[in-house]
Order: sequence, then structure tokens, then C-alpha cells
Amino acid sequence: MPKNILVTSALPYANGSIHLGHVLEAVQTDIWVRFQKLVGNSCYFFCADDTHGTPIMIAAKKAGKTPESMIEEVQKEHYKDLSAFGVSYDNYYTTNSDENKKYSESIYLTLKKKGHIVARNIEQSYCEHDKMFLPDRFIKGTCPKCGSKDQYGDSCEVCGTSYSPKDLKDSYCSICGTTPVLKESKHLFFKLQDFQSQLQTWIEEESRMHEGAQKKLKEWFTSGLQEWDISRDGPYFGFAIPEEENKYFYVWLDAPIGYMASAMNFLKDEKKFNEFWKDGKGEIVHFIGKDILYFHGLFWPAMLMGSDYQTPSQLNVHGFLTVNGEKMSKSRGTFINASTFAKFLDVEHFRFYLACRLGPGMEDVDISFDDFVSRVNSDLIGNLVNLVSRVSTSILDKMDRKLGSLSTEGKSLVQELLSKDAEIREAYDSRNYSKVMREITSLGDKVNKYVNDYAPWNLIKTDVEKAREVVTTSLNCAKILFTYLAPVTPNIVNAVASLFQVSNLSFLNLNETLENKILGPYQMLSKRVEEKNISLMIQETKEAFEKANPEKSKPEQGKTQNSDSGSAATVSEDGFITIDELSKVELRVGLILEANPVEGADKLLFVKVNLGDKGIKNVFAGIKASYTAEELVGKKVVVVANLKPRQMKFGLSEAMLLASGKDKTLSLFVPDRDANPGDLLK
Repeated sequence: MPKNILVTSALPYANGSIHLGHVLEAVQTDIWVRFQKLVGNSCYFFCADDTHGTPIMIAAKKAGKTPESMIEEVQKEHYKDLSAFGVSYDNYYTTNSDENKKYSESIYLTLKKKGHIVARNIEQSYCEHDKMFLPDRFIKGTCPKCGSKDQYGDSCEVCGTSYSPKDLKDSYCSICGTTPVLKESKHLFFKLQDFQSQLQTWIEEESRMHEGAQKKLKEWFTSGLQEWDISRDGPYFGFAIPEEENKYFYVWLDAPIGYMASAMNFLKDEKKFNEFWKDGKGEIVHFIGKDILYFHGLFWPAMLMGSDYQTPSQLNVHGFLTVNGEKMSKSRGTFINASTFAKFLDVEHFRFYLACRLGPGMEDVDISFDDFVSRVNSDLIGNLVNLVSRVSTSILDKMDRKLGSLSTEGKSLVQELLSKDAEIREAYDSRNYSKVMREITSLGDKVNKYVNDYAPWNLIKTDVEKAREVVTTSLNCAKILFTYLAPVTPNIVNAVASLFQVSNLSFLNLNETLENKILGPYQMLSKRVEEKNISLMIQETKEAFEKANPEKSKPEQGKTQNSDSGSAATVSEDGFITIDELSKVELRVGLILEANPVEGADKLLFVKVNLGDKGIKNVFAGIKASYTAEELVGKKVVVVANLKPRQMKFGLSEAMLLASGKDKTLSLFVPDRDANPGDLLK
């Protein structure tokens, strides 16, 4: 029976542009939603802008706008940028809506009636100049531990210490610079501890979330769940709390309720709405980043439990997006806005690359632009797109663009591809997209070998019908491969469907063959990535940062403009590095799947290493004098997994194997006892 699914991705905050980190989550969700629809499930995709809070109010004031007008402009920009990446929402709404106000008030009043809300006075930092209580992030000062200046009121970005704003030295309001004072105010708290037992059961339910997210949430139960402050004092841009004076809902109370509001705004039918949120006749699936797991894994389900709504069926949590193993950096040009990327590069290439990198867990997703170029040009263009173009242009024209019938050999190859259907469906459903991409490209290699073996461009000169048979088999295989790829690259796949003269490529018509029919004209499906466009994109990002922050764009004293302070660990005079510097090196267990000599290289072996959720990486290792290719296959080794890919004469090397000794006596590091590919060394 088809499933009935309501899917959401986290709400972008309406105080900045969409960047590639937002795109990661939106694309991850969109791929999953498209897959569900392509297998015949009923699936809605809802999102909205998160629009409330002090930062919005302050930003609007600085811009000389009302908060309402500012968030309306930002919402349009967000929707445009996300849609440009092929993200297809059923509804992209706003949390500043009548529907959200209605459900926020209703849920709060129900929780209050049931005794889950308590009031008490707390002491807070208050700015006498701006006449407002200050959120922690609007207080700055000197870190009480390391002495670093201009640190936020909740944690130090230099030493990582967390603290109370009261402990900050020489504190000041980041809006006006005035020293804040402490002032008492009544606040309302949600008694999260009332739901501790229910939440523990909910978290442990099978298939609710990935094991990593489950383990992280369990950590918060060790010391017992605490009450959650859900109120803020005015002035504040948000919803006023019923039955209170000058009190507003904290943004994190009404933000997730925005999922419900977006759904109701689209469905406009309480019966249909209740199928998901009241009656349990549909699944609710959330996609979020690991930074907001606490809110979605504890507060949100507890609020729903306490107000008699259905809790999410799945909580899918991804890691952060990094570039070349580091946090995105505006000064280095790697904190890239979605609109900037779309200006210089093909967004479907990015969707494909993200799919190659995304697994089901919370591991960070690292982007190397060298790897991006290599994978797109090799796996997407060279393997899959080229498979179609090489047999459906001039060769097909010489056959009047007409396909023949599948031969026995052709049917066998088609069946081999179809045999992967169930495995690919399961991998999509469990969000193991990197596995899907490996399967597709592996199958593509087999089909391309078939084409190369028969060389229809030569065959057509002597045997037109045999050439037609080869082309018919090749394009039927291509139909299956691009159906498997349909959730990832919808534009390319739609162009392939047009070529095949079918309405769409769906898992529902996967088994239908293309025989004895005339195909449409060939149109270019996609071009190779040009590296110069990446350089232009990074340069534009850097220049935009330097223009907005002239004081930060100057090189620091004692450094040249070409230095990269974050790229390498520094050794102090005593010969030691810090634990933070050590943590930059990601050591993982790797399983060697393939090993081959490198033609023209005396010392190198080319190996493919399985790193679990991190995927399969290619490595050129200088170990030929100590190991044969045959003895490496099946061996577990220790791999530096986050090394910046290096373009060598023989190809791209994406990681490093660890070994000791000299050329002819090298010994690879191997893990002791049981170890699985991808396990992180600690």
C-alpha cells in the first residue's frame, strides 16, 4: 500500500542569505521526497522561514524597515535560491502567520492547563539604553577563562569555554556598547522533565532515528531533563503569550510549530491535517542538522505529547558542511551563498556531488572542489551522460533514430541492472545516497564496457542492424540508470525522458522497455565542470567579504597575504601540538576493496578504500616495494580520511594510508580486534 508522508526540512532563519550549508539539507530532503513520489507514495514537502526573535527585530531596525517587510523580502529570496537548486516544496511558508499563531497559542494553553508550565523570576542582563533584556548573543566581553576580547555572552570562540553572561568580564551590549545591568523578570518555563520517561521510550523506538542521533540525545538524560524557558520580554518580534503582559513566545517554541502551520496553509482541510497530526494515519518525517537535534529530539516531541498531537515518525539528522576539511570561511571565499554558486556552476552537479557524499548518519559532509570536478566530470558526465550521447546522436541519425528489439544478450544486461532495484530503493529510503551513487556508476561502467566492446560507431559501417541492436540495449540500460538517478538530477533525467519520448522516468515504469520506436532529437544533457568557474566563484565570495569587512580583509601582522593560518597545525617551541590541532586529523578504518599497479610508476599502487559512510576513496600509495596488489585486497588499514585531495600525474588521490618503515620494509598500520570500515580512531 502507498504510504502517506509529510516531510519537512529545518526552517532557514530570516536574517541572512541561503548558503551551501542550507542547500545540503534542502537537497538531502528533496532527494528523499522525490524518491518517495517516484515509487508511488503520497508525499508532501513543507518548509517555511523562521522569522521571529531579537536578531530579526534589530536587523530590521538597522535597515530602516519593519520586521514584517524585511522577512517578506527575505522569504522571497530564500525560496528563489532554494528552488534554483531543484528543491521542490509543496509549500514554503512563514512562521509569522495566522496559522502559526493559532497553533502556538493552542499548544501553550493546553500545556498550561495540564500543569506543564511554571512561572518564576530570573535575573537577566538588561540594557538601560535600548530598554530591553539582552539575549546571550547580544552581550559581548572578555572571556573569563582565556581573556580573549569581544566574545559572546554564552561561549568563547577562542578557547571553547561555555559560561553565563554574568561571568563575562567587561561586558557590553553589542547593539549600543552600553554596559548591561542585572534585572529580575518573570519568565515562563515548560517542564520538560514531566516527559522524561515518554521521551526515552520515543527515542529508542526502532527506525525513529540513526544510532548516532539516538546516542547523542541519551546523553541529556544522564543529569535529568531541565525546565525550558519559553518566554521573552518585550520589545520582541514574535507572538504575544496569552494571559500574560509584555511576554512573547521564545522563537524556538513557535518555530517547529511552523511545520504544522505550513501544512495547514497548504492542505486547508482540517480532516487531512489531522490524518498526520492527530490520527496517526500518516508519517511525519523531519530532516534537520545536528546543531538543532536538542530542540527536535526533546522539546518538540514533548510539546506534541503534552498537547495531544502525533510525534514525528522519523528524525533524520545530518552533519555540518565543511570545505576542504575546514569550516566554511568568508575570508577564504568558501562560505559560498547559493546564488553565487548558481551564477558560476551547474546546480545539478552540486546535487549529484552531495548525493555522492551523503550517508545516513550525522558525520560532517566535506566538499573538496578538486574532488567535485573529478567526480562530476568522471562519474556523471564521462560515465552516465556520455553513455547516452555517444549512441543517440549521429549513430542513431543513421538509423532514422529508430530502435530495434532487445537481443538475448541485451535482455540479460538489462536484467542485471534491474536486479539492483530493491537494493537501490532501500538505500534511498535509508538516506544512504552515497551507496546509490556507487551502484549507479558501477553499473554504468558495465554498460560502457558493453558499448566499447561492440563499438557501434564502427559496426554501423558493416552491419546496421547489429549496430541498432547494440544501441537499443545501451539506451534501455541508460533508461534504468537514469531512473535510478531521477531523485538526484531531475533536470537531466527529464531531458533523457524527452529523448526517449516518455512522459517521465519513474520506478513505476522501470521495467518498461524501449523497443521498435523512434526517439526524439538529442539535446545536450550536461557539460563538464570548468575549473576556472570555481576560481571565479571563490574570488567573488572573497571580494564580497572584503568589501563588507575592510578591517578584516587586511593581512594580520607577521603573516603574508598568501599564508593560511588554519591549514596546518603549528608546533610550539617545546615540540607539542594542542588537542585541537590533533583533532583536525581524521583517522578512520579503511577496507581495501581493490589494488592495482600504476602504469609508469615504480613505487605506486592504486587502491580503492571503503570508509563506510564516508564512501570509497581512491588512493595512490607508495608501497609497491613492500606489498603486492593481491595481498592488499581485503586488508583493513588506518587511513587519513580528511586529507585534501591531491591531483597527481596518474590521477586524484583522496586520502593517505599510514605506514612505518622504509621503502622496502614498510608496514601498514592495521586496527587491532574487530573494526568496521569508517570507524573513527580516537
